[in-house]
Amino acid sequence: MNGSVFLQKRERFSRLFLLLISIIGTWIFIQFGLFTLTVPSDMMIFSLLAIFLFIVELFPLPVWKGAITISFPLVYVIYHLDGWSTAIVTYGMISASINLLKQRPLRIIFFNTATIVISLYFGSIICHSIYSVLPLNGLSKVIRGIIYFNLLMLPFYLINNLIIDILLAVRPQAYSLTVWKRKTLQEGNSFLLSLGYLILFYILGNQNRGKVDVISFFFFFSPLVCFSLLSSIIANLKREKAKLKALFSISSELNEKIAGADWLTFLKNNLQEFIDVDAWILWRKEQTGWRLSFAAGQVANRGSFSETADQGFNNIRKLTIYHNIKKAAGPAGDCFTGEICSLLYAPLMLENEMVGMFVFGRSRTKSFGEEDRQSAATLANQLAVLFKTKWLFAEQEKKLILEERNRIARDIHDGVAQSLAGAILNLETAQRKFIKMPEDSLRLITESTEKLRISLKEVRESIYALRPYPTERVGLFSAITAKIKAVEHDAFLPITIETRGQEFQLSPMSEKIIFDICQESMQNAIKHAEASKIEILLSYQKEHVLLKVKDNGKGFSLFQAMIKARENPHFGILQMNEAAEKIHASLQVDSREGAGTEITLTVPRMGIEGSDLCDQAYASR
Repeated sequence: MNGSVFLQKRERFSRLFLLLISIIGTWIFIQFGLFTLTVPSDMMIFSLLAIFLFIVELFPLPVWKGAITISFPLVYVIYHLDGWSTAIVTYGMISASINLLKQRPLRIIFFNTATIVISLYFGSIICHSIYSVLPLNGLSKVIRGIIYFNLLMLPFYLINNLIIDILLAVRPQAYSLTVWKRKTLQEGNSFLLSLGYLILFYILGNQNRGKVDVISFFFFFSPLVCFSLLSSIIANLKREKAKLKALFSISSELNEKIAGADWLTFLKNNLQEFIDVDAWILWRKEQTGWRLSFAAGQVANRGSFSETADQGFNNIRKLTIYHNIKKAAGPAGDCFTGEICSLLYAPLMLENEMVGMFVFGRSRTKSFGEEDRQSAATLANQLAVLFKTKWLFAEQEKKLILEERNRIARDIHDGVAQSLAGAILNLETAQRKFIKMPEDSLRLITESTEKLRISLKEVRESIYALRPYPTERVGLFSAITAKIKAVEHDAFLPITIETRGQEFQLSPMSEKIIFDICQESMQNAIKHAEASKIEILLSYQKEHVLLKVKDNGKGFSLFQAMIKARENPHFGILQMNEAAEKIHASLQVDSREGAGTEITLTVPRMGIEGSDLCDQAYASR
């Protein structure tokens, strides 16, 4: 509670400071504008400088993680030609116009304009006070001019930055030393650029080059304006490129992690590269209601929502912005700290169905623009597809589990249950015949015992089949290697295995089918081909995994083998091919009688490797 009260006091103090600066700056602006403003000596030159000043302010120079303006040389030249009244009023009006054009809040427009006016006003007072007492006799006109504009420019930058630093320090939002250093470095770069241009202005202006007219000013300042304009455009293009790159990276990584459990961590670590916010919360809509997926930044309440909030989420069907959450915040307003001032709701919609809600928060009011809306909409669409796909995976997993349960129940009913029922019936009959027909009773007991042994074997096989597959316990390569050792021990047959590429994990179903086909190929080579050598290649490539099993056996006719497989179903070529189709793999069998056999399995990477679910291609059926 004490922390909240302290933040509220800082918020009120910052607003009072902002209001005070705005009032002082407005008073100075009105004083100069109404009582001391004069008509420019050359309207053509003044208009040109004003247009250049507007362009330079509208397109600031990009620097490391920020932007700076180099407008002081233009402001100083306006003062040099037409006086401080014209310079202050012109600079103030252009600053206000730029802030209006960028749709900033009214209090920010007044504050930014007032800061510039105050800095120029008090900078000029300090400059005149110091310049008037300096011993400047004997110095050239160029040196005196350089000293004068330095005495003006240095207080202007110091006062301007001091006002902004005070506001940033007293407001509730954190203002770290790192941010201050970065801001000071940016302003230092602006100071040095302005200093160099004004030195050049005085050197060239005091040379006998004829009449100085509007054309001279145009050619002198046009490089500065063009440099500012082009640099700003290039920086914007680079930002857009970086944003597209970040979106591509996020989309690609999310697709690869779509069935895994670490996609939320990846999103949390990379979200700021795509949209710069101070807090964000993601909810997923489930059948039982809304469930919090993750929250980061300045988040206050991570609890569940009331029915009103639940209904409120359901009513937000499009991008919605609350520019000032103290007036209206929407259903998620209580989930953020008092430092958050504006919220952007981005519903995750897919085919007119809401699957989630992403809420972004910023510490400034009216800080979400059209560019942020586009970024949020793009990210929301990507996450909507991810949520829907994960839901389909979960439904497919449930379906597969249900089918497997039904299969086990059917096998028990048709196999073990029938055998046990027969054994029980025989034992009951033997019990009735034991006294009168002992030989028949003994025969029935013997038959029942044999049936029970068979049933016990089937139960053990079923239990073994339900255990984790070798590939799930030790991985694909280790499982194949262990199987090779077992086959070599039983068949006394040399088997070599070669691996290529960097091993990566596939989905459990892919690894199971690769292992089964490798195992069946080895068994066929031993049992049917009578091979004396088997060579296995397991190659991990960029787009797929390749398994190749080659033997030097007697080979066979593929056509005859296919006919035989249809007449006598077993895990042969047809079954291997059907298993490969489940994971969208291709199976190729090359064999001729007397020339050995080569089986090649090509398994594509599905983009969900390492998940606990089946492959995307199979799950989509």
